[in-house]
Amino acid sequence: MQGEDGYFDERVAARYDESDEVMVDAGAVDPVIDFLVERARGGRALEFGIGTGRIALPLSQRSVPVHGIDLSKAMVGRLRAKPGGEDIGVTIGDFSTTTVDGSFSLVYLVFNTIMNLTTQAAQVACFRNAATHLEPGGCFVIEVGVP
Repeated sequence: MQGEDGYFDERVAARYDESDEVMVDAGAVDPVIDFLVERARGGRALEFGIGTGRIALPLSQRSVPVHGIDLSKAMVGRLRAKPGGEDIGVTIGDFSTTTVDGSFSLVYLVFNTIMNLTTQAAQVACFRNAATHLEPGGCFVIEVGVP
């Protein structure tokens, strides 16, 4: 049964950064950060499914202000415990429908996180939510693996 933290409860959050499925080494993350910095064009970024901050923290260290949306308080707790984690704004909620104040030059959703939305309607709502947050000329980036 899915709890209040969605599928990413404390049990998952506790081991998330160490799992083989998460590309946490610099060799895997650095090209993603480079790509996102370029797309942000000096503006603010909004991460859907910010989780433990695997991407948000290094992106913010590259002078891109980042805000995140995540359903899991346990995952965000892990972000908060990391150096710089307290400096990143996070709104708890479903990233397909939760809104935050302001506009962003970049909205991004990486590491197959779109697949956490299990219906086409939820995925369409996610695209609408991204569009709501983007400033004119902004960019929505989705990273998803192809089986």
